Amino acid sequence: MSIRTLGLGENLREYLLSVSLREPEILTLLRQETSLHQMGIMQISPEQGQFMALLVQLMGAKKTLEVGVFTGYSALVIALALPSDGKVIACDISEEYTSVACRYWQKAGVSHKIDLHVAPAVETLDKLLKAGEAETFDFVFIDADKSNYDNYYERALKLVRPGGLIAIDNVLWSGKVADPAIKDNRTKKIRALNQKLHQDERVNLSMVPIGDGLTLAMKN
Repeated sequence: MSIRTLGLGENLREYLLSVSLREPEILTLLRQETSLHQMGIMQISPEQGQFMALLVQLMGAKKTLEVGVFTGYSALVIALALPSDGKVIACDISEEYTSVACRYWQKAGVSHKIDLHVAPAVETLDKLLKAGEAETFDFVFIDADKSNYDNYYERALKLVRPGGLIAIDNVLWSGKVADPAIKDNRTKKIRALNQKLHQDERVNLSMVPIGDGLTLAMKN
């Protein structure tokens, strides 16, 4: 995991942020609070957040899905980028983490755009499918437990519309995926999904070296 783009030197990253990042104050405050958390490394980088917001705006997205909320930075980024009638369905299992998220969503005035489901994400996704929500989402962001990444991806592929986009975080996994000597379960799961996506003709694909690696899969 990485709160900044891998392989980018500090001087160059600071320059990139100085001429690119347009982070609203509410996002800066949330990022600063999260950095003090013992699990703060799970926070996405601000440059990645801005990149995803731009993708959502380019798509004209209105209905999005997030698997893995943590303290709510990515959901807030997307909610701010959506139109007034946009919606984020957000999935997480932690009331502790999402309580921070809800506080900032309220401060930012976007709580009405975010529908939080505190439950195992697979259960929430299956409920959405059973409720007839297949092919109704424009954008999906997956950033949760790596052991379930393939389960999330397969359900996301059913939920997203043709031409919709699935963004999968941590696909470079701090560089561990490129080291064959590393064989822990989470690394193996991410490697397997990366290989699967490379061969998956149901999507068009690009792996972007931003943050901890972000795969973009557009449904055909």
